[in-house]
Formats: sequence, structure tokens, C-alpha cells
Amino acid sequence: LRPRLNVVFFNQANVEEMGFDGGGLSREFLTEVIQSGFNPTRGYFLYTDDNTLYPNPNASALGEDYLKHYYFLGRMLGKALYEGMLVEIRFAHFFLAKLVSRTGGSLGFDYLHSLDRELYRQLCNLKKYRGNVRDLELDFTIVQDNFGESKVVELKPGGGSIPVTEATRVEYIHLVANYKLNRQIYPQSRAFIAGVTDVVYLEWLRLFDAEELQVLISGADTDISVEDLRQHTVYVGSLENPDYQKTVDDFWSILSTFSESQKRDLLRFATACSRPPMFGFRDLQPPFSIQIVPDITRLPTSSTCMNLLKLPAYADKAVLQERLLYALNSNAGFEYS
Repeated sequence: LRPRLNVVFFNQANVEEMGFDGGGLSREFLTEVIQSGFNPTRGYFLYTDDNTLYPNPNASALGEDYLKHYYFLGRMLGKALYEGMLVEIRFAHFFLAKLVSRTGGSLGFDYLHSLDRELYRQLCNLKKYRGNVRDLELDFTIVQDNFGESKVVELKPGGGSIPVTEATRVEYIHLVANYKLNRQIYPQSRAFIAGVTDVVYLEWLRLFDAEELQVLISGADTDISVEDLRQHTVYVGSLENPDYQKTVDDFWSILSTFSESQKRDLLRFATACSRPPMFGFRDLQPPFSIQIVPDITRLPTSSTCMNLLKLPAYADKAVLQERLLYALNSNAGFEYS
């Protein structure tokens, strides 16, 4: 997948649509596949309490070929990383740590916090518990929810008949963490990582920690600099028409008054991702672009596959602001190009 993809779309009549893929169609394909494939409604990934993604421990129930899906999604994410393409996907910290791990992807207790805060808190309390641990009536098993059905899993052989005592509670805590972080999603994680590293060299990934890898995937959690965006914007078509230049000037003036939330909405509207690249907009590929169009009866639109914002040449600044906000809030301006 390292060479450029060439994508062809077919309409509802199964007729090939005309057009040459200069990069925009393949970006659109990757965006759509990633957004759909990682959507928890498909069952392959779940949300943590922090709305970050991790593999579904029960994904084997989705079909015998479930690991092929993880491998495929790993390749798609790897392709996005390889192309420097930002996607609006947030992964659980522990899962990203597996990707960059130099210890075979096996993680320890401290990472449990990013998967299940409540379980992490309970285990911390158990470690500090001053009473008789036997009174808690714990054994070396854990209950796993499998699509609404409870399944008891032994943490070690014969665990159902081994009580947790003061002397063994630390072992129990680490076995619970190992099961949740490693054992229950081992095949899913292995297939996914194999897919990613089929496109991106593993040693490249290991140059980054989990937080930095998330930034490479979905952009930086920093305020959006209007000045930085403006300096690295490309204009499609001529701005010799003074009305067109006025629209551009009005746009930047309006954007400078936007709240941070509105700026993120605008960036998502135009690029499909609400965060800037790690080192600023100089690294956005393709560059953020603006095209002024003459039809003032239309709303502002975007072609996210090209990071292109299309602004009608409204004569009135207030009209531009009103219609831009309407397009952002209603998602009414997306179009393919």
C-alpha cells in the first residue's frame, strides 16, 4: 500500500463515474473506510469512558474472518499515516502504547486507567485495603460480558477455587490487568498491528510515544492559529477580481473572531479533521485551499478530499459570516470533487 492508490467510484447503477484520481479520490476513500470501519456500531472497536477506541474483546462473535477486518483496518490506518493524512479517530492510550511497545505489546497495570477507570480505582483500593482480604470473597477469576451474556474466565489454572488473600492480592491485581489489557484482545491487537506495520515500518512508529502517535493520527490538541493557517493557504483560481479579494479578506477577518470551537468546526468542515498537524499547517497535505465561486445563491461548501473550502463571492461580510456559520452548523456544505 505504499504506492499511491488509484480509486474508481461506481454510481448506484454500477456504472463507473468519470474522472481521474489525482489524489482526492483516494483520500476520500481512506477517510470513508476509516470512519466506517472504526465506528463502534460495526462491532470491531468499542469506546472507553473517555470516548477513545480499543478492540472489541468479543469480536470473534462477528464472524470467522474477524481478524482479517483488524488486519485491513490496520493497513488503512497505516496508509493514512504513511500519506501524512489526518483522520478524526482517537484511540485509547493503552492501545497506542501497544503499537509503539518494544516489549511485544504486553502492558502493565498502570495502563488500565486508560481502559477502565473504575476497575483501576477498585484495584488500587484493593491494594491498599486494610481489612481481611478473604472477607471480600474474591477468587482468581474475572467475569467477561459477551454481548449481554456473562462468562467467567480463570485468571490462572484452577483460579475458580483459589481465594485471593492478603499475600496474593498483588498477583491478582496484575493478573486482572493483564487479562483486560493483553489476553482478551491479543489476537485482535496482533492482527491490527500487523496491518499497520505492513505499510509503516515498525521502527518508524517506535520513534514516537503513544501521545505523539495520536497526534500523528489525528492532529495536535492545540489552539488553531489563524495566522499560521493563513500563511499556508493556497488560493485556487485568480483573485484579480476585487470582489473575490474582498471575500477572502472578509473570511480571514471573520475567522479571527471565531471561538476555538468554531475554528475547529471550520477545520473539520474543510479537511474532515478538527485538529492541526503536529508542526502546524505547513505539514497539512494537501494544503488548506480556498476557492472563490461566483454563485452567491449557494452556501459555502467544501471538498474534504482536497482540503478545499469554496466560498461564494458574497458582497456583504455579514452575509458571509451568517451563511458560513449555517453551513458549519448544519453540515450542509459537503460535496465530492
